[in-house]
Amino acid sequence: MNNLKRDIAIVCGGDSSEHDVSLRSAQGLFSFFDKERYNVYIVDVKGQDWNVELPDGTTARIDRNDFSFVENGKAKTFDYAYITIHGTPGENGIMQGYFDLVGVPYSTSGVLVEAMTFDKFVLNQYLKGYGVSVADSLLIRQGYEELVSDEEIEARIGMPCFVKPAADGSSFGVSKVKNRDQLAPAIRKAMMESSEVMVEQYLEGTEISIGVYKTKEKSVVFPATEVVTTNEFFDYDAKYNGQVQEITPARLPEDVTRRVKEITSHIYDILHCNGIIRIDYIISKEGKISMLEVNTTPGMTPTSFIPQQVKAAGLKMSDVLTDIVENQF
Repeated sequence: MNNLKRDIAIVCGGDSSEHDVSLRSAQGLFSFFDKERYNVYIVDVKGQDWNVELPDGTTARIDRNDFSFVENGKAKTFDYAYITIHGTPGENGIMQGYFDLVGVPYSTSGVLVEAMTFDKFVLNQYLKGYGVSVADSLLIRQGYEELVSDEEIEARIGMPCFVKPAADGSSFGVSKVKNRDQLAPAIRKAMMESSEVMVEQYLEGTEISIGVYKTKEKSVVFPATEVVTTNEFFDYDAKYNGQVQEITPARLPEDVTRRVKEITSHIYDILHCNGIIRIDYIISKEGKISMLEVNTTPGMTPTSFIPQQVKAAGLKMSDVLTDIVENQF
């Protein structure tokens, strides 16, 4: 029976500021997977250094030619890769392209979807064409900052506004700007994370985050989580250092809950996603639902939204992960 188990690689690490958060997500996923059904390994990817943790506590180098490794003197290949890298190369299509080349099925969407959802500005422009409500935004490219003046930004986007890396999977480099004098330092800070910076309109309202996954047999939209923080916004400290109140399910009127679920399912289909994604929204007092971003490799630490939402839905993480893996076989 043991030989019939699929070998699963939880691929974590990466080259962004969220490398260590990714390792925590990998540990969370490792604890969730059904070990009766799968042989589960953690693969840490950092630049050209790829290593797999073996059951005896040692590590083995991954052969990137075919994503194989040697265990007990025998070469082994993986049946499936569960990608939990936050940022590059796991959230922007690079890792997906690699797995397409070596023929290993994986847990996320394909190359184009990953590249597009990683670039917040591009994603917003794309989804706007399908009628999805998003905040107004401007793009500033490194080396071309002078093309958009601070006065133009204030006139177009207004104050306060958010300045954030356009292509980055983390909460690093994000600033809430309250006046024109704060724009230049905020843009410089964001450019330390990404060569493209998005200046985005501030939307007032209730912030929520909601997960969804689909298989050939079912569509599952989880209960939403309401995000309440005393910080200026849902920044790194709020997200990972407990400076936030997370309420699941979110305190929303029934009709708003229904509309959020419909929009979430619709966006999943528009993008032709795979695996679990998490979408963040702002809901105004009038009930207008505006999308903030789509996260295709959501956090899987014990404090992350998705495990909370799965529990609130009365489901088990092990069953959800089995659904996602088996959907591709």
